[in-house]
Amino acid sequence: MPVTVDKDVCIGCGACTGVCPTGAITLGADGHAECAEDVCIDCGACVGTCPVSAISQ
Repeated sequence: MPVTVDKDVCIGCGACTGVCPTGAITLGADGHAECAEDVCIDCGACVGTCPVSAISQ
């Protein structure tokens, strides 16, 4: 199951995008993180990197 991004909490800093090994996490047009479910390997790297805990597994 891919990670979930709470867009109400996400501040759009992009920290998660730099640690994702598959490039599944990107910043969308709204400036918030989003996860491409078909690319996410559920490694959790982004979860531990998010400074505001907007991403969960």
